Amino acid sequence: MAPAAAVSCHSPARISISCSATTSSSAPGGRPLRVAVVGGGPAGASAAEALASSGAKTFLLERSPAGAKPCGGAIPLCMLDEFAIPRDLVDRRVTRMRVVSPSNLAADFSRSLPPGAHIPMFRREVLDSFLRRRAADAGAELVPGLVTSLSLPATPSDPYRVHYISSSGSGSQGRGVLEVDAVVGADGANSRVAREVGAGDYTTAIAFQERVRLPDAAMAYYDDLAEMYVGDDVSPDFYGWVFPKCDHVAVGTGTVAAKPDIKRLQSGIRARAGGKIAGGRVVKVEAHPIPEHPRPRRVVGRVALVGDAAGYVTRCSGEGIYFAAKSGRLCGRAMAEEWARTGAVTEAGIRSGYLRRWDDEYLLMFRFLDLLQRVFYGGNAGREALVEMCADEYVQRRTFESYLYKRMVPGEPLGDLRLLWRTVGSMVRCGVIGREVERLRRLELQA
Repeated sequence: MAPAAAVSCHSPARISISCSATTSSSAPGGRPLRVAVVGGGPAGASAAEALASSGAKTFLLERSPAGAKPCGGAIPLCMLDEFAIPRDLVDRRVTRMRVVSPSNLAADFSRSLPPGAHIPMFRREVLDSFLRRRAADAGAELVPGLVTSLSLPATPSDPYRVHYISSSGSGSQGRGVLEVDAVVGADGANSRVAREVGAGDYTTAIAFQERVRLPDAAMAYYDDLAEMYVGDDVSPDFYGWVFPKCDHVAVGTGTVAAKPDIKRLQSGIRARAGGKIAGGRVVKVEAHPIPEHPRPRRVVGRVALVGDAAGYVTRCSGEGIYFAAKSGRLCGRAMAEEWARTGAVTEAGIRSGYLRRWDDEYLLMFRFLDLLQRVFYGGNAGREALVEMCADEYVQRRTFESYLYKRMVPGEPLGDLRLLWRTVGSMVRCGVIGREVERLRRLELQA
């Protein structure tokens, strides 16, 4: 494995890859399927590539092609091969993951990482641009523009009309309308598509992140190290992070707390990282909502939601990139396959080909991580117990097997029994530590 520091920074404008169509989505004896994909992140780009590769007339609308969502940027190792992502786009290869408790006890995951394995770290502007470019090479038409409304069809055979304001690189603007057979909403937590079809509301958290360029010596410390901090001072319901990127670290936090609290929590993660990021210069500040749970309705008529718009961000870990790309590809293929088979796209077909497959594969994982979040993120006592458990080799091995390769690994009965006993012991023991940490913090605030 080449050292992470040797990886060069890539410009998205230079990325290009060709893709060939594999199947045809033309209706028997008729015209091709027409689909508007709204949102050009991993979910939208993957849906557009799947559709365009099948021969569908695909429009990929992205409001801000030059922008990037605030994001830790970690992906599971299996995603590199599954989505054919070139290794030279990886900013850093993390082989050390450290979790720090409210009382600053640390658990290091390094010793249980399988040989040759690592966690790839990306800047979202690089990864998203690559995936969009690949969708365009497959035949998707990239449309820079903001979707303003969606006119719903009067009958099952009528088209959807997607209204948008376009903007080219030269700054010219104009209103446009696309007539399509189906729509994929991949436009994030505040999805316009979801609102237009009445997909229902859900609670969202806030991800706030600063990109900090460090002095060379400090950056070398984070060469292959990612840090996660838990505690009420950095987030009452999530965690703070320091993740290495190409030439900087991403320092951020996530929470469902009110917006005025986010600056206080960001100050908390900077204070916890302390001297390790001292002397750094903030080069960019980012904030964005992320979903807390799946939306009540993810398919409405011939409109399907994927990625953040559907609510595919795991609680406890906050992971979303892989699930976004996976849901987009699964949805695009389901639409193309139904059109090729029947000459139509239907709500029942999308539910069967996309939602049922998605839920069968990932619903249990999402529920399990939601349970972990409820148990361990409710207070500092639980967070102390979480970090103590993270030091356990059996926990680390199970975690890496599930995260790196995206599969729920069956446990070993004896190992699970020992883990349950250790968990109970940790919760009891760390209840005392957590209460003491809270007492000391209250005294500090009073002083």
